[in-house]
Amino acid sequence: MNRRAFLRMTASTITAGALAGCMAHISSREPRVVSAKPGETMDVSAFHASRRYAETRFGNIAYVERGTSEAAALFLHGFPLNGFQWRGALDRLSPYRRCIAPDFLGLGYTQVAAGQSVAPPAQVEMLAALLDQLAISAVDLVANDSGGAIAQLFVTQYPQRVRTLMLTNCDVENDSPPAAVVPLIAQARAGRFADETLLPQLMDKHLARSAQGLGGQCYAYPDHPADETIECYLAPLLSSAARKAQTNAYALGLDPNPLAGIEPALKRCRVPTRIVWGTSDTLFSQASPDYLARTLPNSRGVRRVAGAKLFFPEEFPQLIAEEAQRLWEMA
Repeated sequence: MNRRAFLRMTASTITAGALAGCMAHISSREPRVVSAKPGETMDVSAFHASRRYAETRFGNIAYVERGTSEAAALFLHGFPLNGFQWRGALDRLSPYRRCIAPDFLGLGYTQVAAGQSVAPPAQVEMLAALLDQLAISAVDLVANDSGGAIAQLFVTQYPQRVRTLMLTNCDVENDSPPAAVVPLIAQARAGRFADETLLPQLMDKHLARSAQGLGGQCYAYPDHPADETIECYLAPLLSSAARKAQTNAYALGLDPNPLAGIEPALKRCRVPTRIVWGTSDTLFSQASPDYLARTLPNSRGVRRVAGAKLFFPEEFPQLIAEEAQRLWEMA
């Protein structure tokens, strides 16, 4: 797949009224009742209805929570996604953990404080503040894509707050940012990524699912993501000039390498870790899971998922649930 073409797509026009329609699902800050039952996968309406906000110095952090266990699990999404990516895993794992899926600063439905950085170090501190706000001392951490980079930073800075770590396709020190993302970062530096790459896909869902779009590049099944999923992911990022600037800033935070120099700290990490990797991902190196397994001294090995692409945790939540339960039982 030509990922560079995806990163260089030209802009299309949009009216204010059309974008307002895409934004109709954004919820207020008041928490509402979850409409999905335990064991059922949330749809977009249930996801929006279940959203809560934690007030922190970083802003109002949007998150979805399922389950009432004393033990908690924290799920970190990819870029440009949000916590909706983990809906299937949350529904399957909520009987065993208090499952929390936050939206990163600059992505999803989180309301970023004025002047707040959205770079990876700030994301790490935001997560610590969020856990404090929710009275959670330690978590089982599950992460994907750039969320995996933030997870590595978090576990090395707050090892006492992580019981177990599951990493799916993501950055590692010697592949961050990956070569395919460099044009995206350049586009963001010029202030054009949100308008020129994301906006056309929000307005044309078939484009989003094409070989040049988010779907064709990052999902195994050609009918993924669904129309409502695309809106859930992209509409908040394009809702205002400020949100577009935050989206571009998130991309800029990936360069210079946020994981530079982390290897010695990872080698000291004693957190039980499982690596689950999609073999058809063309963004991150297929050598990276073995690097992680060698570097992390308490690695519980690598599982390769044949044919799976970058955002496979969304498409195969049963696999995430299976691996998470096994890791949690072994730890």
